[in-house]
Amino acid sequence: MRDFRDAKAMAQTLREALKTKSVSLSHSESLELVAKTFGFPDWNFLAARIQASQPAFHSSVTPAPLNVLTPVSGGAGIPIVPMRDLVLFPQMVAPIFVGRDKTRRAIARAISTDSRVLVVTQRRAADDDPTLDALYSVGVMASVIHRATLLDGTLKLFVSGLERTAIIGPVEEEFLAAEVAPFEETRGHTAEAEALFLAVLDAYQIWANLDLSAMPQGPQARLQLPSIGEPGGLADAVAPLLSIGIDRKQQLLETGDVVARLEAILELMKASQHAA
Repeated sequence: MRDFRDAKAMAQTLREALKTKSVSLSHSESLELVAKTFGFPDWNFLAARIQASQPAFHSSVTPAPLNVLTPVSGGAGIPIVPMRDLVLFPQMVAPIFVGRDKTRRAIARAISTDSRVLVVTQRRAADDDPTLDALYSVGVMASVIHRATLLDGTLKLFVSGLERTAIIGPVEEEFLAAEVAPFEETRGHTAEAEALFLAVLDAYQIWANLDLSAMPQGPQARLQLPSIGEPGGLADAVAPLLSIGIDRKQQLLETGDVVARLEAILELMKASQHAA
């Protein structure tokens, strides 16, 4: 089965296949459709993920290996990037715009070490200078995979989510930092999880077709969401696409029971279908 790195070839195949059915699809529209099938909001997100996965990727930042994440101990702190309106999930690639000085210092520290930051959502979006207590206690360890400074001085990053991470306690730094530990997941490899995995796959196809805002403008296509490989990963791929509030997404992030997380996502998609 092809993975997201084959996206451009898949987009070309899609265009050719639809052309035989007298359906005209531009190159950009086909790229957007393929990005949706892999659970990305749009082609820009998928393109960033493809770039980050390339061995020859050249950047001022070296991504941390996706499969290597050791618990922090001995009082060492992980730099924190607080988010007002985003809940990052594992394996999700997202742009982040940084203006606050504390967060800039946190990014600078991360880039000078292993490029890892802890992305955590604020409890109150209006907080301009949040403390550790003003953040949720569970976030996602992420790797900074690209950075650029915009004309207005804002720092734009692309981060790739690695794994759920729990905050243990504060660490004194000139920026927000904390001692952390991996957030344990349960029931991810049970028969019940596998059954829900298939149910969510089927429900996603129906939900994506009803919610046309989840698709680019132009011809709508019924495309299969590919198997992501394991139930927890599927839940994390679908969750960011749901039209739900920040609080609800944070609840999904903090649900370590994979079966419960899949059940919640299934109910949310069904509710969305009924509302449509």
